[in-house]
Amino acid sequence: MSPLPPRAQALVNLWLASERLGTKIDHSLGALHGIGYVELMVLLKLSAAHDDSMRRVDLASAIGRTASGVTRLLRPMEKLGLVERASTDRDARVSLVRLTPIGRERLEEALVTLNELSERVLLPLGDATLDSMSAGLALLKEP
Repeated sequence: MSPLPPRAQALVNLWLASERLGTKIDHSLGALHGIGYVELMVLLKLSAAHDDSMRRVDLASAIGRTASGVTRLLRPMEKLGLVERASTDRDARVSLVRLTPIGRERLEEALVTLNELSERVLLPLGDATLDSMSAGLALLKEP
């Protein structure tokens, strides 16, 4: 088998790094806060939304998941009291999800852990490399 071209190898390296970092984040958040990385992203997106709520389909798009995947993800979060179902006065057919006070508190605690982890994990990169990497990743996350 011939070696991968540089861009294909970079893509493979990016995927592997993402998987390994996701695992580290999941373990850290799970051990201390009982949530994983994807749940953190849900809480973070909801906290930034108007009225701390979003349509499920918009939330799915914001975290890169399918609507059905988000529905499955939200069920245990609802049971834990982190999020709740909400309705809108404009259209009863629209399904909203809202961040609860418990969810906001969990988010704030988990962000402390994420910040501490990011300091440890990303420290070897140095500021210039981190800035360059962040700019490149921002370009890749655009649809």
